Amino acid sequence: MFYKQVTIFISALVCLFTLTSSKRQITIFIIGDSTAANKSNYATNPERGWGMMLQGCFSEAIRVDNHAVNGRSSKSFINEGRWDKVLASIAPGDYVLIQFGHNDEKPNPDRHTEPGGSFDDNLRRFVQDTRSRGGIPVLLNSVVRRNFFNQQVKNEDDELLRQTIYNGEEVVNSDTLVDTHGAYLESPRRVAAEERCVFIDANKITHDIEQQLGVIGSRRLHMWLKPGEVASIPKGRKDNTHYNVEGAYIVAQAIAQAVATKIPTLNRYLRHYNYVVSQQGKGNYMELQQAVEAASNVPKARILVLDGTWPKPHFTGKFHPHIDKYHGVVIR
Repeated sequence: MFYKQVTIFISALVCLFTLTSSKRQITIFIIGDSTAANKSNYATNPERGWGMMLQGCFSEAIRVDNHAVNGRSSKSFINEGRWDKVLASIAPGDYVLIQFGHNDEKPNPDRHTEPGGSFDDNLRRFVQDTRSRGGIPVLLNSVVRRNFFNQQVKNEDDELLRQTIYNGEEVVNSDTLVDTHGAYLESPRRVAAEERCVFIDANKITHDIEQQLGVIGSRRLHMWLKPGEVASIPKGRKDNTHYNVEGAYIVAQAIAQAVATKIPTLNRYLRHYNYVVSQQGKGNYMELQQAVEAASNVPKARILVLDGTWPKPHFTGKFHPHIDKYHGVVIR
């Protein structure tokens, strides 16, 4: 009788553990460079990485933990101990989005890797280490640079690249994007095939977005600022590499869709909002009232609020958008 009671008790504990585990929040880790990174000065600077916007593309069942950092290559990310920190946090069932290349191209020995050699080796390590923790690796190649200038350019530094392409005004001699990444685009694809893991062609995704917008229209995705347009950047900027709020938001949505298409488990958590509000700069609006005003003339619009405490918004337009909010958000 005692043995039977113990058995029932243990079975109940196992069922409870299984139920709790099945409801565990899945984490999507991101490792990469500035094109994906969170930006600390989001209140005064519109620069964003696509990874900063990814949370708003999923339900609360997903937690996005973005470890991408400006200026890092696959080599420096490992050598600085950043990968060890991420690896220690991975739990079974978590995902790791891996995107490097922009800085692996640079000649600086602290960052440089070779496609087909050390770059592939580092990507392979990320994949195998992730699996050793029970995680699911996802390899992405680099997002495209907005480059409509057909000339061989040595990628010593993004700032030098911009100075090479620009001489006061933008120099354009091509109506189609010209690649600047070369063989570095193929390493993630190759390693994904070898290791049989998911590959996302982020370069093609972003190429198609920018090409559709055209030479002039694609500027709206990037840190193209007129002098005086943003107080923190008084001289303005012509930056073809880094995204602004709109660009990061559009790219994050496209990458989230591609990831969810390749991974059906994540597809059920995918969400599509045209208005995402975050005081931490993780949405395309930082004020709830602004999002409400933007959505007030759009029928059946839905707003997602990721964080913060907000005063009750005023509905002044023809329609009253529906407001969804994450747990912990207060509107009063």
